[in-house]
Amino acid sequence: MSSASQNYRLNDDLLGPVLAILDAYQDPYLAQGLVSAGCVNKLSMDGKRLQLGLCYPYPCMTQYRDTVMAITKKLAVLDAIDEVECEIDFQPASISAIGGVEPIENVKQVIAVASGKGGVGKSTTAVNLALALAAEGAKVGILDADIYGPSIPLMLGVTDFKPVSPDGKMMTAATAHGITAQSIGFMLGDDEAAVWRGPMAAGALAQLLNETQWPELDYMVIDMPPGTGDIQLTLSQKVPVTGAVVVTTPQDIALADAKKGISMFRKVNIPVLGIVENMSFHMCSECGHKEHPFGSHGGSKMAERYQVPLLGELPLKLNIREDVDKGAPTVVADPDSEVSALYREIARKVGAQLALTKVQSSVSISISDDE
Repeated sequence: MSSASQNYRLNDDLLGPVLAILDAYQDPYLAQGLVSAGCVNKLSMDGKRLQLGLCYPYPCMTQYRDTVMAITKKLAVLDAIDEVECEIDFQPASISAIGGVEPIENVKQVIAVASGKGGVGKSTTAVNLALALAAEGAKVGILDADIYGPSIPLMLGVTDFKPVSPDGKMMTAATAHGITAQSIGFMLGDDEAAVWRGPMAAGALAQLLNETQWPELDYMVIDMPPGTGDIQLTLSQKVPVTGAVVVTTPQDIALADAKKGISMFRKVNIPVLGIVENMSFHMCSECGHKEHPFGSHGGSKMAERYQVPLLGELPLKLNIREDVDKGAPTVVADPDSEVSALYREIARKVGAQLALTKVQSSVSISISDDE
């Protein structure tokens, strides 16, 4: 990666050492030095104060303070610098993994959150991921693509929202907890079910996607229905998806189905950004003992086999389910909790993987599905 624009105003004697120090600082998510990753876009001196500008390709706002402190400490070894003034920005690129598909207006990147089977907490993960990306400084929207079982309205606490169409062509989306949301659930009654064949459901999804007035978004998170059927294939072939996150649990049957999801995305050339293992462990609230009721290391073994990152291991906790049932997912209901920190960590990893997508997609990996 390279910086979009560089504004370096240092004399040659100082520029070299400053760049060397900055490039020696490895970004933990891009696994590159700040200069090599293209994050440094401004360097100038005001007396003995270094004015530094950084622009990240992924959202990491909660890490800014620690980053500035670490960089300042390293630059303090230079006699010419007494103080560091640092401005940090975030600008994601507009990326689609699917050629020949028109981009969604106002949307830079699209993240598909999928699972091979139901019951693994995919929607809970999708909505908390969207909120965590927003907490890290991104503009985020979420599309509920689970036509048959829409749950996003309940999880975001906007079950009373009804879209309107001011111009007769495009419809409005809901806003909740700082993110934008659209769902077929907004158009159905409480007890109404979408009883459609695959092509009809795929058409409804296309309408939701293309006929919604989306604001400017850095990321659109798409909560996919479980499985690998018509809707998944439609989305994988006709929507400008940037990358996919696969959610599983440690159980063998869930892992087997998650492998099918990975295989599907690879066949349509959508990069798999990584795996989230949900319900990975249970921590006893009384003694702190950690148990693995559904098995252990399933997600990490699958990540190793398919050469994709293990983005995170989330605990089996009652409040995660209770929070979404109340319409305030954990990332906003309890932002200082360990679980929220895990979701934000996953969000930073997902953002960084998206920033590296072009590099990753240039590498072809062939893996047999017969094992």
